[in-house]
Amino acid sequence: NSLGFADMSENNKNDNVAMAEEVSINVDSAATISATRNNSRIINVNVKRANSSTNNILAKRKDSDTIQVFRKLTGDMKDLARNIEVATLPVEDKALVDDVEVQDSFVFSHGLTDAEAAVLLEKWGRNELPEKIVPKWYIFVSQLWQPMPIMIWVAAFVEAGIENYIDMAILLFIQFANASIGYYEITKAGDAVAALKKSLKPEATVKRNGAWKKIDAAFVVPGDLVLLASGSAIPADSRVNEGEIEVDEAALTGESLPVTKFQSSNCLMGSTVVRGEVEGTVEFTGANTFFGKTASLLGGTTEASNFQKLLIQIVTVLVVVSSVLCLIVLIYISILSSFKEGLSFAVVLMVASIPMAIEIVTTTTLALGSKELVHHGAIVSRLAAIEDLAGMSILCSDKTGTLTMNKMEIQEETPVYKEGESQYTLLRYAAMAAKWKEPPRDALDTLTLGSVDMASLEDVEQSAYMPFDPIVKRTEGTVRIITTSESFKTTKGAPHVILNLVNASCTEEESNRISEMVENDVHSLGLRGIRSLAVAKTNERGVWEFLGLLTFLDPPRPDTKQTIEDANKYGVAVKMITGDHLLIARETARVLGMGNYIKSAQGLPLLDATTKQKPENLSRDYGDMCLAADGFAQVYPEHKYLIVECLRELGYKTGMTGDGVNDAPALKRADVGVAVHGATDAARAAADIVLTEPGLSTIVHGILISRRIFVRIRNFLTYRIAASLQLVVFFFIAVFAFKPSDYMPDDWENTRGFDTEAWPDYFHMPVLMLMLITLLNDGTLIAIGYDNAVARDTPEKWNLPVLFFVSSVLALIAMASSLLLLGLSLTSWQRGHIYQGWGLGGLSYGQVISSIYLKVSISDFLTLFSARTGENFFWTSFPAPILLGAGCMALGASTIIACTWPQSSPDGIYTLGLGRRKPYALAFYIWVYCIVWWVIQDFCKVGAFWLIKKYNWFNFNDTGKLVLPSSTVKYIELHKDDDLNAENKH
Repeated sequence: NSLGFADMSENNKNDNVAMAEEVSINVDSAATISATRNNSRIINVNVKRANSSTNNILAKRKDSDTIQVFRKLTGDMKDLARNIEVATLPVEDKALVDDVEVQDSFVFSHGLTDAEAAVLLEKWGRNELPEKIVPKWYIFVSQLWQPMPIMIWVAAFVEAGIENYIDMAILLFIQFANASIGYYEITKAGDAVAALKKSLKPEATVKRNGAWKKIDAAFVVPGDLVLLASGSAIPADSRVNEGEIEVDEAALTGESLPVTKFQSSNCLMGSTVVRGEVEGTVEFTGANTFFGKTASLLGGTTEASNFQKLLIQIVTVLVVVSSVLCLIVLIYISILSSFKEGLSFAVVLMVASIPMAIEIVTTTTLALGSKELVHHGAIVSRLAAIEDLAGMSILCSDKTGTLTMNKMEIQEETPVYKEGESQYTLLRYAAMAAKWKEPPRDALDTLTLGSVDMASLEDVEQSAYMPFDPIVKRTEGTVRIITTSESFKTTKGAPHVILNLVNASCTEEESNRISEMVENDVHSLGLRGIRSLAVAKTNERGVWEFLGLLTFLDPPRPDTKQTIEDANKYGVAVKMITGDHLLIARETARVLGMGNYIKSAQGLPLLDATTKQKPENLSRDYGDMCLAADGFAQVYPEHKYLIVECLRELGYKTGMTGDGVNDAPALKRADVGVAVHGATDAARAAADIVLTEPGLSTIVHGILISRRIFVRIRNFLTYRIAASLQLVVFFFIAVFAFKPSDYMPDDWENTRGFDTEAWPDYFHMPVLMLMLITLLNDGTLIAIGYDNAVARDTPEKWNLPVLFFVSSVLALIAMASSLLLLGLSLTSWQRGHIYQGWGLGGLSYGQVISSIYLKVSISDFLTLFSARTGENFFWTSFPAPILLGAGCMALGASTIIACTWPQSSPDGIYTLGLGRRKPYALAFYIWVYCIVWWVIQDFCKVGAFWLIKKYNWFNFNDTGKLVLPSSTVKYIELHKDDDLNAENKH
């Protein structure tokens, strides 16, 4: 009686008293269980269970009297629950419970002025976490102690130890030159990404100067009044002024269940609102928040991306090969000459053969690609996601707002169930069940208030309003017509909800008649993907009457169908995953050509109720279902997460689009999480890519751009592996196969034009020349990021065996031609030699050294021009002007150095420029020689790809494109017809 039962109608008292007793029993149960436990999380869960009993009861009753009574009962129950928590927690744990502070001097805000906010901002600082900004000097210094630079330090110390100070200086110059290039590219890429991320800064809705407005969350201050609404991230530690919301604190506490926050509850920065809308007062900002104080613990360690792991694998293979070959060279030269000389050459050779700039070039290419993506409306928050996007073969797309306009449009068809009603009158009554003089509160309000004749509502006065509640699922307004003094109630909501409300107050015959008409119309509309909004009002006796249905449609975007066709053409299967009704999802899929096998959530996997872990054999038990279906409807966030995880377990790179806080787990788990245009802060924070333009077309553009970036990086890696293998294997064979002293004329001392000093016992090159090859070629290869590239029609994936096989073919041809040139040059003094026949005569040993330097330099860059076209001939794709210019610059510099090198003996090796003595045209002949072998090399590359494709070596023909396995085909044969028939019947 104290709760107001006495004021209710007699026929409802008994039922409602029984319901109240049920609630009381659950409250007592929660209190009993909680009193035996000291853990605050268990207490919260028990209280939540008690609350759910009230929610279930509310769902059973639709009359407003009962609703108001049980709302009061729910509030009293929650007060009791909070007291239970305080009473049962030990003293040391009471501070952990935010919802139960019974004595608190906290002052709730009603809003600040700009002047007050400015003072508080000055006092407390910006609402930002202490960001670890790496000083630029540290970035430069860090380039000097990476694994590969450490090898250069070791080599430099070795050269210093054996008193080769000139070589040491050369190595140090190379070290600092590489560090400078790396510093420039990393800071440039970092600045570009930082600039893009600025547009992702979260916003907060605050009340300033008596008006609500959105501001950068960084300018929120303690004392601000903020709006905490479903889907938004909580901008700072705040207290709830009044009302209740559910908050996801998983990022902070690990608790997977949302936590209900009541009046005075703490809402922590870093959590997100999943249900409800309240006003809150900011208590702490920035570093003073709970999140700020524990950010270092929450950050964890940075895990290497798939792409970083790939680079590590490549470099590891090259280091092992180089180390083994250089060790053998060291032993051989030590026996032949001295350990000191052998060590000097072997260490430098190993340094020269390691791809020191590999990470710099690839990072720069990705950064340049991210800027290109921005022009098409996609902001990349994780560079490695570009590589994942290139290999994406399945895209799980949300329906509303991505495939469709997310803008409901009223349709002409309007079923009415009371004589005299029309679409015009239904719109008026629907508007009366909203706050029509205020801005629309949700999509349905926007729909109705945007279509109603506002002028016709001027003589209508609203005396009471019941807002939308997820439990009641309808809104209600009590209004009075000023001119006639007529009063009545109107309501709008889901058809089945309004139908239950009307049926509760009419005869069984009338109930059956109305139910049959409404259900038939709703089903018929649903088959065409048309939604319906039911409208009812009370008559002069206060009895609810079903007036009719307003029909509306969220139409597909104009470009969606073409976009899906394009995605399929490029090997990406698009699956619809939506929480919307099955019939609507199926009709949308039909219109867009996405297939007709849209399943409901029935039979989908769920997380373990206790551990919240995925099923052990997820892909084995559910893989065929996930692959077979063209989409899923009526799913929950849990389903989305597990569908994505199942497809990933099957080996497919999977993308996921989403916009709500409930999509965040799936976005985070997907290989490529894409927050669509207009997504919530929580979704954007979890995503790898954020779209700034509506629709899916941006994603398709992103796929093509990312595949071109992938091709550029693969081409560079192919070249770099080939260049490393060419260099180290050439010198390894040359040291053992050629002993220059054996090729001198018998009477060399008296031979006219021959060198005045004997040739060495083994072939090697000055350290400076080796370093120049590396510096000039790698230093200009950053231009590969601008190269022209053609995207494939299928998803990309890394195939390291193919990469190393093709690189080895390229290296073999280049290395063989270098060995041939070395042999020809060393034997040029023999009678009848080809050089003699061409009028070139015999070469000095210094010219032999310069010839090999020029040959290796030219072959290196020409190898890139062969590698960049993949399985096609080099002439099929013209290089970008910037890459061509970089190549001309590097090759021009190498040619000038080879021709003008002064007569000298660096490292004790006699060296002479090709232009310093006859034959002066030798450099031209070497260029012609290199180009001829380049053509041969390119034909061999194309032939290697032909063999790989024909015999499917290394599974080359297996792309990342979705191909249904036989078990999935069998699943479709067994289940599709039954599923469609059963669901259609349902």
